[in-house]
Amino acid sequence: MIVGLVVNPVAGLGGAVALKGSDGPGVQARALALGAVPRAAGRAAAALRALHSRRPDVLVRTVAGPMGEDSALAAAVPYETVHRARSGAATGAVDTRAAVAALGTVDLLLFAGGDGTARDVLDAGPRPPVLGVPAGVKVYSGCFAVSPFAAGAAAAGFDGRTVEAEVVDLDEEAYRAGRVGARLYGTLRVPAQRARLSGRKSGSSAAPPGTAESIARAVVAAMRPGTAYALGPGATTLAVGRELGLELTPLGVDVVRDGALLASDVTEQRLHTIAMSQVTHGVLSVIGGQGFVIGRGNQQFSPRVLAGLAGIVVLATREKLAGLGGRPLLADSGDPEADAALDGHVRVVTGHRESVLYRIQSASEELP
Repeated sequence: MIVGLVVNPVAGLGGAVALKGSDGPGVQARALALGAVPRAAGRAAAALRALHSRRPDVLVRTVAGPMGEDSALAAAVPYETVHRARSGAATGAVDTRAAVAALGTVDLLLFAGGDGTARDVLDAGPRPPVLGVPAGVKVYSGCFAVSPFAAGAAAAGFDGRTVEAEVVDLDEEAYRAGRVGARLYGTLRVPAQRARLSGRKSGSSAAPPGTAESIARAVVAAMRPGTAYALGPGATTLAVGRELGLELTPLGVDVVRDGALLASDVTEQRLHTIAMSQVTHGVLSVIGGQGFVIGRGNQQFSPRVLAGLAGIVVLATREKLAGLGGRPLLADSGDPEADAALDGHVRVVTGHRESVLYRIQSASEELP
């Protein structure tokens, strides 16, 4: 089995440092200056390890250096390089497109990145089926596996059957300003393994008017004096801010205590400091259609932050839960052990004096 691999080494840089994306050299430089740690190569290596453990006969065909070879070396899988990116230049969209073209015909092409990387792969017109290893800040396209582990397992079990999956992306400048508008760019052929695919993010427009406000009232009523609450991104958590009379950061993480804003648009480092210094709960919403609670647009909730929290509060409308069709809520913090610590059932606030118990599990577990 020959699997191609392309890694966008700067994917996901902006998440933990609250930049809400990684597109563009300016944003990437700022993320590194703020202490961001590249994570795409490690996530690609995790996918390769899962693949190789199931298919020892696999050969990885990839790009020299950080665009793939480094991940193959880290995973200790047999590989060959067939392409080298431009020397002396930061990798960008042109490099991803060139790499996809150079890899030619393989049984399956894995790419590690986010929605912007998926667009670049689409623009390259890949001949083989593809599968995304989620490594970006925002991963809303349906062509990604739910986790690196799931990507490797799906690749190992690929039997040639494919389905079309959508590639969508956001305007990051508008996204940083709190305006979310996903645009459909096209489709890619991916393995027909529905349980291991994340699916396209769906919005909350079908929710009845007032639902978010009803959930917000329940959350605020349950807040304890002297306790900090870290509010993750999402329309429902913004409603919590309105209930408190506060203007929160659109698509950022804000911390409130005793009805006041304690810290605004925090980085992972700042959130960790707060969680270590006082009792702190995370308040997180569910991504519609995908079911993610951790790891999609809220990378500030890192494994060490999760370990320091006193607990998490999950918010979702009944319609959003119903849209999952019984599939579990998912956690993909980048550390399978931290995600596994959340396994079980979590109480999901669905309205004022309304809640349900719902299954949550690590995205690195086998899904039925």
